Amino acid sequence: MVGSRWHRGRDRVYGRQILTALRIFITRIAGVAVAVGLALAALSPDSQRSARIVFADELRAGRVLERDLDRPEVARAVAPRPIPPAAVRRLQRLAMKRGGFDFEARNLAPLAAARRAVLGPQAPGPPRFLVRVDEFPLAGAYVEGRRGVADFARFHAILTDAGVPYLIAVSAGVARDYLDPSLTESRPLSDRELATLQQLRADGVSFALHGFDHRTRDARSRRRSELVGLDDASLSELLDRGTARLAEAGIHPRVFAPPFNRFEARQYGLLARRYEIVCGGPESVPLFGFHRTPLWRGEAIYMPAYPPFYGRSCEIAAAAQRAIAAQAALPIPVVLHWAWEAGGDWSDLERLARLFAGHARPWDELLAA
Repeated sequence: MVGSRWHRGRDRVYGRQILTALRIFITRIAGVAVAVGLALAALSPDSQRSARIVFADELRAGRVLERDLDRPEVARAVAPRPIPPAAVRRLQRLAMKRGGFDFEARNLAPLAAARRAVLGPQAPGPPRFLVRVDEFPLAGAYVEGRRGVADFARFHAILTDAGVPYLIAVSAGVARDYLDPSLTESRPLSDRELATLQQLRADGVSFALHGFDHRTRDARSRRRSELVGLDDASLSELLDRGTARLAEAGIHPRVFAPPFNRFEARQYGLLARRYEIVCGGPESVPLFGFHRTPLWRGEAIYMPAYPPFYGRSCEIAAAAQRAIAAQAALPIPVVLHWAWEAGGDWSDLERLARLFAGHARPWDELLAA
């Protein structure tokens, strides 16, 4: 008993030491990256395009000109960071899980400071929530169930009735036993699922390709991915098949949302050449690192969503209230899973939809920035 308590105490000490070392290392690396970014700020297309996202409303209204954004505070906030070494990426993810890597402090605060540097007292304004919903059809729903159809219809009605635009991540097929990488069987979308997609399109919902059939290539829970391990030719073939399937339904996604939020760093370039936005999430961090969002990276906008704006509606609502109260005036990626909301009385989602009303923006607006 005493030994087990000693081991637990030692583990807590080691955990605190790891987080402290991580903070010091990331601060130093970020300082070097920022110095390089500032030296190249005038030459970086990524930084210029990212600044347009942060100041999209003001540029559109003519309140600022692009030359007004050429400031060191903006360059520091939007400069693309290098992909960290694997050990640092793992530590970043660990720190996120333990609350030592705060999204609001590391992402929203620097971007808000950049806005204040340019706009002064005119910087505050309503946040711009960009809502992504995972996934349709539901992974694992190889055999369709009426309850799943009804649950998704209720989820969609709550958001649309509140006037909340969103993007749905759509797989082109449904795998049988999608967590078993030894199997290959999958089915195309059913007539009912295709009809649902047509209704979503008529209601103004945006679409992302969500892989082909969501089957993992690795059975280990922390390494599940439909993409990791594919070479460029195999990845292109998977994307081509998914694109062709959805095109038959009249769906032409400009956004890619990787199943399980996992892809390899080397695969990003290929994805960015094919899609205007590449999404991610907390699971992306061990493979790609933590990056501010949404910002341009190469040929696409990289747009991961992180807690507290990634999760269940009851968890997201508190963060949304803080952003609204702070008048952050920033684009904030949000990820909901409709199946996580089903099974209850829907009151948490209804409350979140009321918060988002008037603050959520269509994804096409981001693509036009």
